[in-house]
Amino acid sequence: MISIVSTTPFNDQKPGTSGLRKKVPVFQQPGYVENFIQSIFDSVAGYRGQTLVIGGDGRYFNREAIQTAIKMAAANGFGRVMVGRGGLLSTPAASHLIRKNEAFGGLVLSASHNPGGPAEDFGIKYNIGNGGPAPEKITEAIYLRTQAIDRYAIADIADIDLDRLGTAKAGDMTVEVVDPVADYADLMEALFDFDAIRSMFASGFKMVFDAMHAVTGPYAVEILEKRLGAEPGTARNAVPLPDFGGHHPDPNLVHAHDLYELMMSDGAPDFGAASDGDGDRNLIIGKGVFVTPSDSLALLAANAHLAPGYRDGLKGIARSMPTSGAADRVAERLGIGIYETPTGWKFFGNLLDAGLATICGEESAGTGSNHVREKDGLWAVLLWLNILAARQQGVKDIVREHWTTYGRNYYSRHDYEGVDAKVADDLIGALRAKLEKLPGTTVGGLKIAAADDFSYTDPVDGSISRNQGVRVLFEGGSRVVFRLSGTGTTGATIRVYIERFEPDPAGHGAETQEALRDLIAAAGEIAGIAERTGMKVPSVIT
Repeated sequence: MISIVSTTPFNDQKPGTSGLRKKVPVFQQPGYVENFIQSIFDSVAGYRGQTLVIGGDGRYFNREAIQTAIKMAAANGFGRVMVGRGGLLSTPAASHLIRKNEAFGGLVLSASHNPGGPAEDFGIKYNIGNGGPAPEKITEAIYLRTQAIDRYAIADIADIDLDRLGTAKAGDMTVEVVDPVADYADLMEALFDFDAIRSMFASGFKMVFDAMHAVTGPYAVEILEKRLGAEPGTARNAVPLPDFGGHHPDPNLVHAHDLYELMMSDGAPDFGAASDGDGDRNLIIGKGVFVTPSDSLALLAANAHLAPGYRDGLKGIARSMPTSGAADRVAERLGIGIYETPTGWKFFGNLLDAGLATICGEESAGTGSNHVREKDGLWAVLLWLNILAARQQGVKDIVREHWTTYGRNYYSRHDYEGVDAKVADDLIGALRAKLEKLPGTTVGGLKIAAADDFSYTDPVDGSISRNQGVRVLFEGGSRVVFRLSGTGTTGATIRVYIERFEPDPAGHGAETQEALRDLIAAAGEIAGIAERTGMKVPSVIT
């Protein structure tokens, strides 16, 4: 039996960079989840009888939301739902399932790297049939529908046993509970030289992978320990927990500090890595060296040919605008295209589908390729392992050789979190208002060459995305970028990106924050961050 339930709109259901993210109590309001899911279904067409993939990162409220989504999919006419056992699917694994099974789309239930728990964060994101996040035209249609919705459809059926593999009926719809790891692990084995990596582990190579009590724990155990032969316990914090063990599942130097301290110690293993809540981000640390996400993208692109899945070379590289220009120099040397997009993985989808790019990355610890349409944390870890096995060198040596060849981009991101939304908006607005006056002026001894508000024209479909971040470019190639994050749930986060290019190997040994000191001071002066926010130092530096 199908119920048509009358409802009224919620005024706060505008999707951000990666879907709708709010605190759990907000999603627990009667009708809140139902309104948003129905708005998704109302904003797309042609799904009757089709397959929908559903899964999440196991955070608090994941199971309840999945049961609601299944019942609504049945009521709205989907023919089949595929859901990960236990309600689990990493975001890249969900993308792969959509693509492999030619599904209509998918619901990814996650707030990515944000904390989980009864009073913490939850999220719902819609992915389209190519496996990637819905583009802006669809998310805007979803939001417009949330503001006018007056009813939703839901099937009056029993909950599905999510812990039992196999098929079940939900009204006229089939629900298939699948192993969340197997298909993804098979895909990784097809891309990388597992024999070479296995031999490296057998020869005594040691690594630590911190799953942060998030979704990649089972994936890491299966792939690293069972298939590649890494010693048991290589994957730490490998059991997914609804509150991520009370920790923040963001693989950066603040929230994965224990891993960083281990890798900088005398007893460090050869390689350290971590992933986030839903498995799409990564942290890479070698013995005595942290690899910035921007550098990691460039290094992976420069060495991808060492992995079987990329031996034919790359079509192009894409990076988000705030990501450093390190990858640009790799693309230039390889003679391939480089594409600079706004922040948000959805902007890479058209480039990947059109065959213009093969590897993509963002400074926020996300890298991936055309194997799926999401960033992929474990993919990056495995490509690093493949490179290490092929080159028979340590991470530090590989990084230093790369800098010698291409130059070093000193790079850092400063986050000011929990800022009052109006204060943050006013700060960015004031920056935009003085862009025309900045070129030619000097700040802290640095002369500004240009300043703008980044706008992107998609080379595939011609769509235009404006107001994507304020850029201030200095003579000599340094720059600072200011933008507001679209991934938080409390207040606003002001992100400041600082970059300096150093071509001379003699200048590659400085500590990053020291190398960027004058640019950091200039950024603060240009934006008036301390005066406007009252914050003299960033909340997080990465």
